[in-house]
Amino acid sequence: MADDDIPATFASPACFMHEVDPAYMGLPGPLDLQAWKDVSRWRKAERERLIAERLAVPAEKRERQGKAIAAGVFAEIGDVRGRIVSAYWPFRGEPDLRPLLQRIAAHGGCTALPVVVETGRPLEFHLWQEGDALTRGAWNIPVPAEHRPCTPDIVLAPVVGYDPACYRLGYGGGFFDRTLATMPTRPRVIGVGYGASKLATIYPQMHDIAMDVIVTETGIIRPQG
Repeated sequence: MADDDIPATFASPACFMHEVDPAYMGLPGPLDLQAWKDVSRWRKAERERLIAERLAVPAEKRERQGKAIAAGVFAEIGDVRGRIVSAYWPFRGEPDLRPLLQRIAAHGGCTALPVVVETGRPLEFHLWQEGDALTRGAWNIPVPAEHRPCTPDIVLAPVVGYDPACYRLGYGGGFFDRTLATMPTRPRVIGVGYGASKLATIYPQMHDIAMDVIVTETGIIRPQG
């Protein structure tokens, strides 16, 4: 099922980090407050542009791209037996990786979804696989109904945009950066998005954490620079 078929109540992005002071969000502040404001303004505009562009792509094309992305992610992960892979519930034109989670489970891996506990706090990860019950979490995004916290070995992070250094432009909530910064053992982090979302740079700030790789329908991007 394409994410556009999900009821609108499931399709609300996280709050925008650019609207609050980084210190309030529990993240390191910028060296220059004016620079931070300029970058935040630019990111907001790019975020809106990229989301609008991917939503304008026909659903059939996005589905084909999603399958290519899923195949690339599966190959990049390698042997999944005994490993926990966290993905996400798709919305606003994101690649739908739910079939990939089924494939991972079929090959002996465990799967999970991220859960927003509270604004300003790191994400939690809870085990979930196809067929398990869901409930509505923050912003009405589906999350596992049963709380089974876990520490994933691999985190698949959706990107609105990305740059050659594998920095991720997200929705502005800061959840992934905050979570990765506080995890005692960092998982392997694979950004997932479309080739058309590439930017020359996202102007990374002190709190931004680069992905290990980014997978698009056109190939694998590994950090440069």
